[in-house]
Amino acid sequence: MLNIVLYEPEIALNTGNIGRSAVLSGSRLHLIRPFSFRLDDKLIKKAGMDYWKNVDLVVHDSYDDFLKYKKDGRLFFASTKSSKYYTEVDFKDGDYIMFGPESRGIPESILFDDNSPGVNIKIPMIETSLRSLNLANSVNIILFEALRQLNFPHMK
Repeated sequence: MLNIVLYEPEIALNTGNIGRSAVLSGSRLHLIRPFSFRLDDKLIKKAGMDYWKNVDLVVHDSYDDFLKYKKDGRLFFASTKSSKYYTEVDFKDGDYIMFGPESRGIPESILFDDNSPGVNIKIPMIETSLRSLNLANSVNIILFEALRQLNFPHMK
């Protein structure tokens, strides 16, 4: 099973969409507090449709709590500040792929910490002054590459 990790997500619609992708890909969704909405928010349920009740969801009170929870599996940080493309990684079952909040991404204090347990990866984009792709789209791009590498386990 792959693990999608959202660090302090801000937009309920994105989280709902990502939850739907998690359900349909057999992945677990991790949310790291604080987030800018409630889990019973109508927008999560609207985007996640009737899939939201089926999300394999783990909520962590902080990044440190998440790290204590995560015992096995490698951790990847998806960030525009990374130099390695997500296609340069060999994903394995049990891996965690973390994405930052929509407005600011994963903090540099996590990305570039010398003791960090993660590997930084990015999605290539044209050079522009714009920040990044939509969070839900970014999750799906990397998630489905990881699933492809794993030969789409338990999927038809």
